[in-house]
Amino acid sequence: MEEPLVVVLEERESDSRRERVWIMEVKEEGGRLGYMAGPMVAVTLSQYLLQVISSMMVGHLGELSLSSSAIATSLTGVTGFSLLLGMASGLETLCGQAYGAKQYQKLGIHMYRAIFSLVLVSLPISLVWAYMGNILSFLGQEPEISRAAGRYALWMIPALFAYATAQPLMKFLQSQSLILPMLLSSFLTLALHIPLCWYLVFKTGLGYVGAALSMSILYWVNAIILGLYIRYSESCKATRSPISKKAFRGINEFLRLALPSAVMICLEWWSFELLILLSGLLPNPKLETSVLSICLTSISCLYTIPLGLGAAVSTRVSNELGAGNPQRARLAVRVGLFIAATEAITVSTTLFVLRQVVGYAYSNEKEVTDYVMEMVPLVCVSVVMDSLQGVLSGVARGCGWQHLGAYVNLGAFYLFGIPVAVVLGFLLEIRGKGLWIGILGGSMVQTFLLFIITGCTNWQQQANMAKERTFEFAG
Repeated sequence: MEEPLVVVLEERESDSRRERVWIMEVKEEGGRLGYMAGPMVAVTLSQYLLQVISSMMVGHLGELSLSSSAIATSLTGVTGFSLLLGMASGLETLCGQAYGAKQYQKLGIHMYRAIFSLVLVSLPISLVWAYMGNILSFLGQEPEISRAAGRYALWMIPALFAYATAQPLMKFLQSQSLILPMLLSSFLTLALHIPLCWYLVFKTGLGYVGAALSMSILYWVNAIILGLYIRYSESCKATRSPISKKAFRGINEFLRLALPSAVMICLEWWSFELLILLSGLLPNPKLETSVLSICLTSISCLYTIPLGLGAAVSTRVSNELGAGNPQRARLAVRVGLFIAATEAITVSTTLFVLRQVVGYAYSNEKEVTDYVMEMVPLVCVSVVMDSLQGVLSGVARGCGWQHLGAYVNLGAFYLFGIPVAVVLGFLLEIRGKGLWIGILGGSMVQTFLLFIITGCTNWQQQANMAKERTFEFAG
């Protein structure tokens, strides 16, 4: 009887020890993710506030300035910034896995490839922006608004090339968990934008295009600060490398990840822009568009939280896969999803409790605020879906299966979400609420499919693929 008892006690002690080790690993991983996610949320929010502040200042110039700048901002986002952001996200795989594998010199080479590729892509986009006024007139937009929107887009062209430069720099730093320089640069840019935008809009005679000029200037300021940090900081000594022919020989390697990544991000981004366009075709379009714009603005602001957390998860997953630690990569995913679920419950509950006052932050009209209050429960569900899929999309970027994410977003939003939105909004006459339910359905399908893919992921195989990806190319 004594020997079995000893064996049982030893097994219990072993189980208890493993449990303590697991809890310790979870706490450590949570600390790593929190260290990255918090500052990344602040960085993303600071960049988002640049456009919010511009819109607020332009709004004081009158209806024409506000409507034309809003149209230009939407179109420049759809045709330019979303595409560049998506392409740059390919570096989350390449740089993150190279850093985990301690192939430090490859980070600089990947960064140069990305900057070169994004600048080339920006050239045809800048031509579209230069003729945006004519394009809008051709599509039937009111001539005065078309001309004004075209002028705003023209002044945004310098910002396009600054964005093409800054995004690879940010992904380069993110892959090494060097978040502080991005945080300080973003805060400085935002702090400078407030007085500069005010001065250019109200004191120089530029009017509403002063907001576009301010953003162009400060996008370049951000890019220059990050570039100088990378060039002279000791933190980047091991990973920066001189520009060489290697950077241009492996562009296809970058594009194989960058293009699916761009499609993945753009398809989701464009679906919400399409939601606003569809709302303009509903009866009482001013009310419907205003309310959906308020809901979209609110959820875009809240989305900075899962976006920052997703960036942290992407970095941790890519680093651990590159280092050949598949189990730690899987742990990062689980901890990230737990944090996302906790954040989603907290934020959505708070939003629901405040549903009667949310609308008053944007409008004093009772018709608008009452409609917003009706929409808040749907927005709360969207917050939950966005929180989960933000992390799952980060997993996709960290692993390098953006092509699967692109297929998921195509099916979820364009084969399911938008058709359902059209049926509910127009055929069943549920209007704006029906449009939002349709897009929400697309988000649910997207989250479910990403969950399935992540749950079926063979992490050892992903680590092997990361090794092959990192060492396959001499450059």
